[in-house]
Amino acid sequence: MTAVITVPEELDHDSFESVLDQLAPHPADAPVLVDARHTTFSTPYALLSLLCLAQSRTARPGFVIPDAQGTASYWARAGFFRFAEELYTLHGTAPALRPKGESDVWLPITPIARSEDVHAVVERIQDRAEAILENELRTDPRMIGRFAMTLSEACQNIIEHAGLGGWVAVQSYTWHKLGRRVVQIAVCDAGIGFTASLAPAHARRLGDRWCDGQALEEAIVRGVSRFADPGRGQGFAGIKRFLGQWQGKLIVRSGTARLTLVPPWDDDVPLREGLSSFPGAQVLIIIPGREA
Repeated sequence: MTAVITVPEELDHDSFESVLDQLAPHPADAPVLVDARHTTFSTPYALLSLLCLAQSRTARPGFVIPDAQGTASYWARAGFFRFAEELYTLHGTAPALRPKGESDVWLPITPIARSEDVHAVVERIQDRAEAILENELRTDPRMIGRFAMTLSEACQNIIEHAGLGGWVAVQSYTWHKLGRRVVQIAVCDAGIGFTASLAPAHARRLGDRWCDGQALEEAIVRGVSRFADPGRGQGFAGIKRFLGQWQGKLIVRSGTARLTLVPPWDDDVPLREGLSSFPGAQVLIIIPGREA
């Protein structure tokens, strides 16, 4: 019997947990249908996580396309259906992708499997980043290069830890929680995750304390690497410095844990453990614009 997984009306990094909670009782080879008919809002992080969900299943899942035309059209512009049709059995009609002028989708969903992909992503977004970071977010021009570095380091995480390709997407929008424009970078994969990646170098040292939450703390807070080379493991250190200067937010989810670097404007929980298991690593970076 096929299990129906209901996608929330508003789908973001928090509400996606309800999707994983519904999926948890069903083995990877069990038939499931992901029903997004009633979804009207979604973030890049949520769309990438839906792709990771399908990638993690051994039995090809079904997927019901949103009824709301505006939602389905945005998903098409974001590139979701291009990859979803390879991973899901789609139910409903995906909108045709029509040429469009300026869009809040800076970078549609783009696959990352090699270092060359990371360089191509940074080059592709550089010109648009310069215009929007200055005009919409009112940043210091010196921040533009640091933004490109942050995007690059987040993507490089897939190359170093996943053991499997993933995706990146970038979007800007007005976030009502802050009342101003934000940029969201999402980088997600369904690979081996931080715990398995770091275990050979660090699990024995931490003994019984080794778990998904501890692995995230080692990688994000302490900057350890699975590599013995001096200077490795500095990617998240650079991201943290950039976000600290710009009061940005970083969320990294892997396995059953989620670690958040909480900026002054937010009240999120720094570390959540005991979540429904999800393979790989899902990274979300939120960069707020300056207040008017």
